[in-house]
Amino acid sequence: QVQLVESGGGLVQAGGSLRLSCAASGRTFSIHSMAWFRQAPGKEREFVAYINNNGFSTDYTESVQGRFTTSRDNAKNTVYLQMNNLKPEDTAVYYCAQRTSYTGSRYSVQDYNYWGQGTQVTVSS
Repeated sequence: QVQLVESGGGLVQAGGSLRLSCAASGRTFSIHSMAWFRQAPGKEREFVAYINNNGFSTDYTESVQGRFTTSRDNAKNTVYLQMNNLKPEDTAVYYCAQRTSYTGSRYSVQDYNYWGQGTQVTVSS
């Protein structure tokens, strides 16, 4: 069983930055792709960013392109989300997720097998 633990959330003013971390348990971290999702109050969980197993391929939802960067350190079993120029509309609970299948869609909540507990990001205007 894989456990994912997010950290780094908090309250920040618009234009500020935060760096989220997601630490994974287990010995298979380096062979699986990872993603970040977020869920704002009253809204569905949505895709934010994706990174493949070796970190050479990333993908972002349009609203965060150029502001957010995801990376990973397989030696530390950790994936990161650097968030710059934050906007009030980025306010949400952010989740990291691990995908162990090669089928389905990287953008779909249903295609991820393991989830962290989430970390709150609040951006004030």
